Amino acid sequence: MNTWQGFEAFATTPPPTPPGTQAAPRTLEERLAYHSAFVTIRTPAIDALSRNVRTLMLLGRHQQATARPSLIVTGPATTGKTTALLQVGRTCHLAHTTRQPHPGMGHVACVPVAYVLVPPAASAKTLAAEFARFLGIPTTARMTQAQITTAVCATYAKAGVKLVLIDEIHRLNPRTTTGAESADLLKDLTERIGATFVYAGIDVTRTALFTGIRGAQLAGRAGLIDCGAFPARLGKSEPFKDLIWAMEKALDLTRHRPGSLPRLASYLHARTGGKIGSLSRLIRQAALIALLDGSERITKALLDTIRLDHLAEEHYRPRTPPSAPRRTGAEADREHRRSTL
Repeated sequence: MNTWQGFEAFATTPPPTPPGTQAAPRTLEERLAYHSAFVTIRTPAIDALSRNVRTLMLLGRHQQATARPSLIVTGPATTGKTTALLQVGRTCHLAHTTRQPHPGMGHVACVPVAYVLVPPAASAKTLAAEFARFLGIPTTARMTQAQITTAVCATYAKAGVKLVLIDEIHRLNPRTTTGAESADLLKDLTERIGATFVYAGIDVTRTALFTGIRGAQLAGRAGLIDCGAFPARLGKSEPFKDLIWAMEKALDLTRHRPGSLPRLASYLHARTGGKIGSLSRLIRQAALIALLDGSERITKALLDTIRLDHLAEEHYRPRTPPSAPRRTGAEADREHRRSTL
């Protein structure tokens, strides 16, 4: 995904097709593959990110003097940050290549979106190398960070990159020397590459990224999109149950009873903490088991057998009343004597 060939393949591959739109029933293998990939549910976070990215790209189109406004997608783990980032990137890629066909590095203005992962313990040089790797810019160990950065800026401009997506931004720690240099590199790139930058990371506002002078610069330029857990209730609406309905409608199981999963909304919210990543994994895994064992439906009994990610399992602990400690004979005698005094 973090090379232009990989991202282009992702963006141009048709998404999985829900049941009901097929010309003929799918085979077992096709349905297994479908539930493994599954559909992407359009969430409020994806909608908000799409609107903001489109607006900021228009806002910064003719900006020359300073860095363009940017966005940060933040939230706990497994809340759909990377999914939202990639879906917006896919939309931008398809919109641009529809207007300007013939994608490929041999054409000018043919790589509208870049997707970069911040490496663990990133230094400015290793981060610059990740930007270079996305477009296949050759680098050597002898090259300095400044040389790599110059090559990146020139090639990104030639390729016509309009949107830069940077994932795992929480890995940067400006309180360390290497982290501070990496943060400065990002600031430099936003000023030299004519693109809108969107960052994603876990609970970014709680990290050192928003502290000190560098943090103030980032906070002053970046809007925030919060990918939090889905609440069970929000006023009169039930966002989490709506999410379950959407996932259930996308299932391709012959004996599943519609509405049976939304009726388990309280249980599912407790199991997953309202996190879309954990919910998607639970339902997809249950669907795969139902296909393999021939039951073709998802029940609470089946869901109970599935172990989720550690965060979800730590969140969900069935609360059973503790049993009363068994008293010894001597303790019972002492209690009796106190009661008769």
